Amino acid sequence: MANIIPFKAVKPTRDKVSLVASRSYQSYTQAEREARLDYNPFSFLHIVNPGYKYDKEISGKARYQLVKNRYLEFKEDAVFKQDDKPSFYIYKIVDRDKQVFNGIVAAASVEDYENDIIKKHEDTIASREIIFKDYLKTVGFNAEPVLLTYPDNNAISNIFSTIQKQRAEFEFTTTYRDTHYLWQIDNEEHIKIIIDAFTKIDTLYIADGHHRSSSSHLLCKETKSKKDNKNESYNYFMSFLIPESELRIHEFNRLVKDLNGLSKEEFLIQLDTMYRIENRGIMPYKPSKPHHFSMYLDGEFYSLYLRKANYTFENSLEELDAQLLYKTILKPILGITDLRNDNRIDYLSGKKEIVNLKSKIDSGEFTVGFGMIPATIEQMKNIADDGLKMPPKSTYIEPKLRSGVTIYEF
Repeated sequence: MANIIPFKAVKPTRDKVSLVASRSYQSYTQAEREARLDYNPFSFLHIVNPGYKYDKEISGKARYQLVKNRYLEFKEDAVFKQDDKPSFYIYKIVDRDKQVFNGIVAAASVEDYENDIIKKHEDTIASREIIFKDYLKTVGFNAEPVLLTYPDNNAISNIFSTIQKQRAEFEFTTTYRDTHYLWQIDNEEHIKIIIDAFTKIDTLYIADGHHRSSSSHLLCKETKSKKDNKNESYNYFMSFLIPESELRIHEFNRLVKDLNGLSKEEFLIQLDTMYRIENRGIMPYKPSKPHHFSMYLDGEFYSLYLRKANYTFENSLEELDAQLLYKTILKPILGITDLRNDNRIDYLSGKKEIVNLKSKIDSGEFTVGFGMIPATIEQMKNIADDGLKMPPKSTYIEPKLRSGVTIYEF
């Protein structure tokens, strides 16, 4: 039984939302960040990059306090205002490819996370959890929701249809040509229908935001241990809940800097043990089925077909192509054991064209690249249900919400 609750969101005013909303800080190049900071005084980037005001890079706890200060200034200047009533929020995105995403912004339960009602499919790094927990403790808000997915539900879909007949509170288009819409749901009857619908859902799955949710869990535990958990909001974290049918999953392709001391011929011979190899020439080539990879090496594309007689799928994780590539090529042949920290490997979102992978290798930055098809929602759920964890960068998941559109305070 999933427990979600409405909350009083802090939101930009209608006239400034398009100026405030930003992508995640890391997704901008330095030049893009500087342009927005130089010419847009309302960008949420001013809050998360507070050192800009002093023309200085600031890190650690000093940065956390300045983030809070910038946030309070935005509230004092009436750029942000808090809603009067606890509400749910329907958030809709129509991207440049006309893909539509509909979901509910709500507060999800830390207890559900702890009890595995909210299931995980990705490992988190303890040091990053602690850093982000300390950040949350100081700033006192979530500005980027955790992406959760749930089985398609008629009652919830009907609420979407009803509410979206009204004019959206927010409607803005980004420079990426994605159009974002937001509707506030403060009607008690509609709120009850949504809460009741989620109580009939046994399991929610984290699609994106494992570190954000785990850090909220840590913060809640720490607050309880100090017997200072009077503020119930610590027991929840802001989430964007989207039906499974509207989640879009892309792959992450792999780029490797060298062949681990092997010549091209030696490398191909070792590959031949586990894969049937076909040279596809110079034209870009993508795989089309599970356990089938593309490879770009020395100016040519190859297809790699797994010799299934030589490989046993022992569990749901073993069926995942990202894990298969790691176990059969990256680790035993190319000597990459630590996918998170080895600087010989990098990742390229499958949302980008395969020619981007080719360009990075042709430039000499990398030696070999591997492409695969995306994981499915069923694979992600099966791995989470089995208590297993995907390798890092196994999925690039959409939608990507903008930071600063709804803010959850605690």
